[in-house]
Amino acid sequence: MKITRIEDLHCDAGWRTFSFLKISTDDGLVGWSEYTEADGSQGLTAVIRAMAEALIGTDPRPVQAIDALLYVKQVQAPGGVNQRAIAAIGNALLDIKAKALGVPVYELFGGPVRRRVPVYWSHCGSYRVRNHELIGTPPLRTYDDVAALGAEVKRRGFKALKTNILPFDGEKLTSFSPGFGRTPGHPELNLDRRTLQSVRDLLAAFRAGAGADIGLHLDVNYHFKTEGYLRIAKAVEPFDLTWLEIDTWDPQSLALIRRHAPCPIASLESVTGRRAFRPFLDAYAADVAIIDVIWNGFLESIKIAAMAEAYEVNVAPHNYYGHLCSAISAHFCAVVPNFRVMEIDIDSVAWRDELFIDPPLVENGELIVPDRPGWGVEVNEAAVRAHPPKGKPKGAQ
Repeated sequence: MKITRIEDLHCDAGWRTFSFLKISTDDGLVGWSEYTEADGSQGLTAVIRAMAEALIGTDPRPVQAIDALLYVKQVQAPGGVNQRAIAAIGNALLDIKAKALGVPVYELFGGPVRRRVPVYWSHCGSYRVRNHELIGTPPLRTYDDVAALGAEVKRRGFKALKTNILPFDGEKLTSFSPGFGRTPGHPELNLDRRTLQSVRDLLAAFRAGAGADIGLHLDVNYHFKTEGYLRIAKAVEPFDLTWLEIDTWDPQSLALIRRHAPCPIASLESVTGRRAFRPFLDAYAADVAIIDVIWNGFLESIKIAAMAEAYEVNVAPHNYYGHLCSAISAHFCAVVPNFRVMEIDIDSVAWRDELFIDPPLVENGELIVPDRPGWGVEVNEAAVRAHPPKGKPKGAQ
């Protein structure tokens, strides 16, 4: 078996672009992966093309050898976009290898520990504040609307949700993203009392609507410095969070926050590679290590999870993309013993389901891991081409 062609496809997904890598072989097998050029990955497609060019004419099945070779070739500039390119290529190759053997990808890694994966509704409320027209839902304008959404989460069978800070400006709820340079507050990233109160109001509304049994996760991203995160951690204590999710590049700062926080701390979603994860694990900086399987690649993610288990740390995938990414993350969740919970976006554009063949099924708050060969989810090329991207790839967390 030889690789004959490597293509990238892109489509409009409303406020972002979905991107796919397709690797074809002379045996007629096709491997798919999904990736994103959002969130600091601009130019990723060009890097993938440059890396993949050398693979034309080679056997796609020795995935570990190819993964190791690609790493060595960029070892002077590790991580970042280079690692994300390796991930996209490696994930597509695993799809081919599993299809060639007629098995789901999880069978390549010892078989599933679990076939149903608990998920939480991610960006709950956040997308409806800024993209409700594309989703096809009424806008989220008040904290009463938030409470109603919390009740919807419970009614639809989910056991947990994750939201972001949504301040009320006196007329409506608004987005809050200074850590990404999208709203005022950057570069100082100071926490003011109004924002702190909005955190309390938001969580109180979700708790009132969803009830005491629904797990609440709050993601505050890169929006503050250590001092601000400590104040946030103190403010969330009454709401019994499943976790407070924080992004920082300093392991000791994160460890300090964890020691003082009244709830579990989850972090590391932007970190790529075992070498970068290790300082955080050595510092015992997080209760839950969030691993992006799309940015790290399945092979590397499995190794990171194994390393985290030696520190008695469970892992959770960072997953806010399309259905193929959800399937890839689900296979990861299926095989790692030290699993916590899986992220998934429920709100999306109306045509998202059209872009995929056999998208994963979520039932009663659990994703059923696909058991078809490969990832178990295929890209509907006709539908992708029917929704060409608008301008440059874009995205939002």
